[in-house]
Amino acid sequence: MSEATHMGREIAEIPDAAARLLDASEGAIAAAGRRLGELRPRFLTTVARGSSDHAASFLKYAIEISTGLPVASIGPSIASIYGTTLKLSDSACLSISQSGKSPDIVALARAVREGGAVSIAITNTADSPLAGISDHTLDISAGAERSVAATKTFVNSALAGLLLLAHWTGDRQLLAALRSLPALFETAIGCDWMDLGGALDTDASLFILGRGPSHAIANEAALKFKETCAMHAEAYSTAEVMHGPLALVSKDFPVLVLAARDASEQSVAEAADGLAARGAAVFVTSLLAGRARTLPHAATGHPLTDPLPLIVSFYSFVEAFARRRGLDPDRPPNLRKITETI
Repeated sequence: MSEATHMGREIAEIPDAAARLLDASEGAIAAAGRRLGELRPRFLTTVARGSSDHAASFLKYAIEISTGLPVASIGPSIASIYGTTLKLSDSACLSISQSGKSPDIVALARAVREGGAVSIAITNTADSPLAGISDHTLDISAGAERSVAATKTFVNSALAGLLLLAHWTGDRQLLAALRSLPALFETAIGCDWMDLGGALDTDASLFILGRGPSHAIANEAALKFKETCAMHAEAYSTAEVMHGPLALVSKDFPVLVLAARDASEQSVAEAADGLAARGAAVFVTSLLAGRARTLPHAATGHPLTDPLPLIVSFYSFVEAFARRRGLDPDRPPNLRKITETI
């Protein structure tokens, strides 16, 4: 992968950034995990936008699968525009923001704490306003990120949340899997997905599919196609796409299917093959598919961590593909690095 762009350099930094988080921030994350263990929350909520919201969705699946507790996303405008007081006693809230200073995110994080929730900030800016009004701050230690398209901050936000979950639940297998991720991210960067690029050269749109935690990863990938490649990408669950969206699938319609090695893999591979049988150009990260074309992937051996190397491989691909299209992934039109919404 070329490192001529900020995005390329930052993708290359993902393994080191993950290792830095595991080394520097695990103490604070373990303390927040113990707090959750003492609290025994009835439910959790999340507050985020953009890539951070995709990290929140990924963590929603992971927490619900692991603990059985429901996790709900709260729209920041509930506090910043509508001024609503939420009743959140005996709960916890994860607020995720790279900069930690968007007014609507900060307003809702303050409101959930006032509503009785334990407030946990996941941020790349430990001295931010969000950190200042939260009970616990998890510094993702990703380092400066200059590219408009978030990459290493997304990965480290998800990693911090999984580390929190592992300490909260005392899951030693998850802890071990998380500590092996930096080396696996190196492998993931080297996975060549450019075969997918050949199916996209003449198309302005594609589907990206997943199920469970990998559906959240599909949403992040779809956003990156829009940001860096000026292409319309739509993310769906492999279950949902078989309803109305299926009407758009015609011969050679490109579909990227992000399958993790978890309980959903068999059904996801079958969905990929079903779309390939309809003539779509389907690429899947699973060896269980027969018709769809398989993309190389770095398996982690744990169902909750397995989706994360997929997004790292995707980032490596999409940065290179944007440059192949003659675009600068660091300077997408109409966008800037930090967007502060009210």
